[in-house]
Amino acid sequence: MPHPPPKKAFAMRVFLITTTAMVVMFFGPTVLVSAEDKELRNDPVIQVIEVSRSIVSAFGADDPGTYFEYFDPAATFIFHSSPNRLQSRAEYQQEWALWRRDMDFHVRSCTSSDQRVQLIGDIAILTHHVRTEITTTSGQETLHERETIVFHRRGDEWLAVHEHLSPLPEAPD
Repeated sequence: MPHPPPKKAFAMRVFLITTTAMVVMFFGPTVLVSAEDKELRNDPVIQVIEVSRSIVSAFGADDPGTYFEYFDPAATFIFHSSPNRLQSRAEYQQEWALWRRDMDFHVRSCTSSDQRVQLIGDIAILTHHVRTEITTTSGQETLHERETIVFHRRGDEWLAVHEHLSPLPEAPD
């Protein structure tokens, strides 16, 4: 198959970027990047959003084993529901195990919206809203929170190094 002339290739690239921007503007950064579009695949913002999707997906699937793989062992965690900062991934894993044991904590689902990524060199700061459905001995609950995850680029990968979760304030009437 012949390659398109350079002018056509440029026009196609502009079309793809414009279309992607419009989809992100209207629906949030939920664009699926095809394997053929290496330029977008290498975009650090897309990479961070993809890693955050994997984190939310593993959390929403109640899969702590996979979820914790996306965090550096030295990552720190601040949750409005915990009185102390968790100083490492291992500390958070212990906390999760206590929630399971003491409250029969299980995640039923988790979704992310309103993602924003700020890049500062090899650091990325993702902020978003999360809606989480959980079950405990108290019953089912739906949580509406906002979250910040700080990522550090390590070679070709982004690894979470800090997570901060707070309740989403109610919108004024």
